[in-house]
Order: sequence, then structure tokens, then C-alpha cells
Amino acid sequence: MSRALEGLLVVSLEQAVAAPLATCRLADAGARVIKIERPEGDFGRGYDAVAKGESSYFVWLNRGKESVILDLRLEQDCALLESIVAKADVLVQNLKPGALEKLGFRRERLRQDYPWLIIASISGFSEDGPSADRKAYDLLIQAETGLASVTGGPEAPARVGVSIVDIATGLATYEAILEALIIRGRTGEGADLRLSMFDATAELMTVPLLQHEGGKSPKRLGLAHPSIAPYGVFRTKDGVDILISIQSDREWIILARDVLKDAALAENIDFATNVKRVAHRAETDRSVAVVFARMNADDVIAALTRYDIAFGRVSDMAALSAHPELRRITVETAGGFLDYPARAGPAPQIGPLLRVPALGADTDKVRSEFGGGSL
Repeated sequence: MSRALEGLLVVSLEQAVAAPLATCRLADAGARVIKIERPEGDFGRGYDAVAKGESSYFVWLNRGKESVILDLRLEQDCALLESIVAKADVLVQNLKPGALEKLGFRRERLRQDYPWLIIASISGFSEDGPSADRKAYDLLIQAETGLASVTGGPEAPARVGVSIVDIATGLATYEAILEALIIRGRTGEGADLRLSMFDATAELMTVPLLQHEGGKSPKRLGLAHPSIAPYGVFRTKDGVDILISIQSDREWIILARDVLKDAALAENIDFATNVKRVAHRAETDRSVAVVFARMNADDVIAALTRYDIAFGRVSDMAALSAHPELRRITVETAGGFLDYPARAGPAPQIGPLLRVPALGADTDKVRSEFGGGSL
């Protein structure tokens, strides 16, 4: 089956997570992605060595790409990059603000010389804002945007357990590139896209910010929802933590009457609406906790399933590894084949698409193809 972006050439000067995630999506969709690495390689290669000797981050985000080593301090390597860019459809970069220009690749000049080119640049903060020159990494932006302030339990702010800032930024970049490709298909014109990690994360904070500006700042509740009750974790008699979610007043009545077997609670006007249940959160949660504590997990799950109440086990990585819903793909690395979670949507099949390149594996081929020769 043909893929949506077959025939497109993407060149990326990328490091770490955000930009590699965007270009990984482009590669999955069929684009040819040439990843430019400095002689020591993308520093994401060194984050750990747990994936058959490779970095877990790198093997996740770099399948289907070609790795080319360029030393952009050298005139001949800058000339080779220029040759690649001249034939490219998309240029992605997350270098430090101003670094691309210092190398001689001013974006305004590239847009003039290659009007079809889509340039996507990722920075920590907006390039024209007061923090433009600051270094920025995932956890720093989690703190700066207030994301950490709504994450964790009551005792202290916490880090989201994955690189959520980089992930949000990478997906926003992929989305912006796809939109630009659609527009280019209509007009023939490329684009100069500038995205920041701060913007991508601040958008995620819209609801907490509106709540704060509306006079009701959200509180950290751990594994509970600040706006809905009951929506949290309850422990069963045999020690299993189960998270339930009640999304409507009708569901509350079903939970109280049919699962908790408490008709009086189902009819109690003090718990009739979500607003009232949130106002009486302690009592609401206690009514669920008491009943769950008398039941084994299998019985709780059977009752919730029977009455169509949304629930989930509170799993760890061991549970995820064995989860019956987990779809995997297989990638080929220098250390051997690895299975890891497939992206949402159609999963790419094993083949060249799923090769994770060794550092510089494609340098000679690309030098020959684009006129640079091999060193």
C-alpha cells in the first residue's frame, strides 16, 4: 500500500526528542528523511543503552531515517548540506536559535532561493520573545508553563513521567508540516514555520489556566480528576487499585444503585450532580471506597463491566508489557531486532522503514548522490 508522503525528501538537523519525533512521523508516512548528525552524533544516542545496547529514546524516534555525518564547520560539508536542501521538500531543525543562520542558512534566504521549501524550526521559547536566547529542555518547560504545578499529589509538584513537552512539540511540528504541504499543493509555495516548546505546552494548559482566571485554580489530586467526582483510584479487598470514571449524573445513579447497591445514595440530592459531588468529594469517594474494599478485584471489574462503568487497572510497566491491547512493531537496530509499541493508527510493517540507522551509516551514499563525494 502506498504511503501518503512517498516521494518527498526531508532533511533534518535534529537532536533529542521533539524534532526527531516529527521527522519519525514523516518517515512513517513514506517520506525519505536524511538525518544530519554532527561527528559525535545526536546526543539522544547517549541517553541510555538499555535497548540491545542502543538508546531507548533513539530507537523509538529514528526508525526509517538515513544517518549522515556532517561537520558544518567545514565549507565542503556546508556545501553538501546546501545541495541536499536544494532538492528537499522539508527542512526541520531544532538547533539553538541563531545557529542555522551562523552556518550560512538564513531562513529568509532559503525561502527566496527555494520557494517550495517548507522550513520547520523548533525553539524553546518564541524567537522574538524575552526568553528567546534561553536554553530549554522538557522538564524546564514543564516547570515554566505550570504543568508541574498541576501534576502529582498535594504534597509537591511533579514531573509528568514521559517527555510530554517534547512529544507535544514534535506532534505539533508534524501537524504544521502536513498543513503546509496541503497549502503548497494548492499554491506551490513553501513556508517558514516557527514552533516553540513553550507554546505547545501552554496550549495543553488551557483548561487549568481558564479555571485559575475564573477564580478556581486547580489543585493537585494525584490520580484523581480536579473537576469530576468520582473519578479516581479505589483499592479492592485483594489490594488491586482500580480507577473509575463517572462522566454523567445518569452514570452516578447506576454506580450507586447497581454497583454500590445503595439506592438511598443514588437518590440523595446532595450527590445528584457532578458539581455537588465535587463539593462533597470526600464523602463521594468514601462511599465508593468502602464498598470496593469489601470486594475482590474480579468482582469489582465484573460489576463495572456489567453496568458499563468506565474503569482501568492502575498498571506498571510489567503490566503494560503483557497487556492484551498492546500493539507492537519490530525495528532493526545495530544490536538486533526490538519490539516496542506501535503508533496510533496503521502500524508500519517490518522492512527498510523500520531500520534504525547506525551513526553515519548513509554518509557515503548521500555524499555520492548529492555531489559531495566520500571523504
